[in-house]
Amino acid sequence: ASTYLDQVKRILSPDNLEVRHNSEWLGTMDFSEVLGYTRLLTVARLLERDDFSKRYKAGQPISLMEFMYPLMQGLDSVFIDADVELGGTDQTYNNLVGRNLQSQLDRPAQTVITLPLLRGTDGAEKMGKSLNNFIAISEPPDEQYGKVLSVSDYLVAHYAELCCGWNRSEVATLLEHLASDPFGAKRSVAHRIVELYWGTTAADDAA
Repeated sequence: ASTYLDQVKRILSPDNLEVRHNSEWLGTMDFSEVLGYTRLLTVARLLERDDFSKRYKAGQPISLMEFMYPLMQGLDSVFIDADVELGGTDQTYNNLVGRNLQSQLDRPAQTVITLPLLRGTDGAEKMGKSLNNFIAISEPPDEQYGKVLSVSDYLVAHYAELCCGWNRSEVATLLEHLASDPFGAKRSVAHRIVELYWGTTAADDAA
């Protein structure tokens, strides 16, 4: 847990950060409470989710546990009184379930903001530990830098937009650089990513 928090604090200010575990509310519910919440989410609504819909039409099994997951995630929004929920586009449906549950329970409905999924170093799948195509926030600067340099040129713009914290003008400048000098642009992105998590001196040393 401490390692996880250390990584989170590289991105978010500890002064404005509160970590909550959903076992606080899910772990204390008895079965009658769970059944009470299930009435708020219909099977028809669950089948609106794209992957559920495709599997249902193809006659592929969908477990009850899988159906329960959007409900449990939606209840997280209810119990922490979320006003904004941020997630990847793969979580759009689950985030909207939270919004729907809040409305049904007479609470203000959260705003849902979704972002494109970050592709992994393989350029094909989304970045993830299980696929071993990730660049970890806690990795040493030289490893971070080297991994960015190893990605295909066509990923440079994607990483510049999602990983560098640059404004539109800065991204546009990077794209111009990419058109004339792909490797130089990649080095700029690698330097920026290391700089965000380890500082300018570490980024210079890694370069």
